[in-house]
Amino acid sequence: MSDWQQITLGDLGEPVRRKVVAPPEESRDSISDGYPLRPLGELMHLDIQRTPMKSATKYRLAGVLNAGKGVVDKGEIDGGDTEYAAMNVLHADQVVMRKLTAWEGPITVVPAEFDGFVVSNEFPTFTLRPELLPAWMRHVCRSPRLWAEMKNRVSGTVQRRKRLNPEQLLQIQLPIPPSQVQARIADVLDAVDDQVTALDREADALRDVLRRLRADSMTDGSTDTVRADEAFSITMGRQRSPQRATGPHMTSYLRSANVGYGTLNLSDVLEMDFNPSERETFALRYGDVLVSEGSASATAVGMPAMWRDEIPAPVCFQNTLLRYRAIQGVSIPAFVKHWCLWAYESGQFRDVAGGTNIKHIGSKRAVQMLVRLPNVADQERITTELDSMSEVVTATHAEAARLREVRAGLLAGLLDRAIDIKCAELEV
Repeated sequence: MSDWQQITLGDLGEPVRRKVVAPPEESRDSISDGYPLRPLGELMHLDIQRTPMKSATKYRLAGVLNAGKGVVDKGEIDGGDTEYAAMNVLHADQVVMRKLTAWEGPITVVPAEFDGFVVSNEFPTFTLRPELLPAWMRHVCRSPRLWAEMKNRVSGTVQRRKRLNPEQLLQIQLPIPPSQVQARIADVLDAVDDQVTALDREADALRDVLRRLRADSMTDGSTDTVRADEAFSITMGRQRSPQRATGPHMTSYLRSANVGYGTLNLSDVLEMDFNPSERETFALRYGDVLVSEGSASATAVGMPAMWRDEIPAPVCFQNTLLRYRAIQGVSIPAFVKHWCLWAYESGQFRDVAGGTNIKHIGSKRAVQMLVRLPNVADQERITTELDSMSEVVTATHAEAARLREVRAGLLAGLLDRAIDIKCAELEV
């Protein structure tokens, strides 16, 4: 076996390489058993500093994100505007958790930039002993293993009101490597996190470029302007009713809950009765674009996604959706998709929607929208460019997602010692 193994973290940056050094025979059992379990109470202690809330005094308020994702700045408050007589003060390198809904993993190590921020008494703080490094503990706070232990210890009767008390957190036992190994684990995971962050930034930048290209293409002043119903076939779905809940022609159908921004969520597809004639009218074809017709959320109005025969036909759609379909010789499906994405991104769908609490586009408003419609040959040229850029954005997001999966496995393996960093020389 080669002395060197290479862990490829996607096709980006430098790979992680490690030199494998076989441990002595007598030590292999102890390595496979993992690091010794120790209760957190031996390694950190409850340490809360309270500060009184004074009127006309400004305080920086913080919160704790779920899944160990860190601390969030919640803005500045006046001490006289809060119901709390006193609040907890955060200090750099302390552990802070939220007692409420602790099964969601609201625990992290306080970064230096949040030193001096305040939180409510729902957020106890803990000071680490020297043998537990803050950099390592920050990664442990992102471990599903820790969240599971927290969930197992919450108390209360109402699920959303169950709490984890500080003493219950301190009872949790975790594998604790020596300090020098903690430091090396943190270095490796920090390097992976840097790559994930770089990929996320790259994907965001590419997405912004794509949106600008799409906007330029859909607002080109050199093309003719037509009504939307001259460019596309636009149909509203069929209304759902109790009598349709059963029948001889039960058919899968999509609703607004299935449509996201450029994506379809098909994990929960319902059925209702569509007779053969209705199936002909409301059945989806490959390349149709579904648009969320209405929502109480302004960000959800007009959200579009293309149908690509993801599940077996026939599949129809409800009247919470509008179907945009290309017209032969007038428009092509790819252009329909990009126009609907532009109409959503630019706020055109939202602007034409009527209603107060719940905004609705409605079929009458939809068909009256204006479209700058190039000829079919130009549509094909435009959408080829936009689709190519879309594929790059999708691939970059996918690479970041794959790297997150690698990181999750790496963290679990390092904690359980399935990946033995003590017997490896790592180069990132």
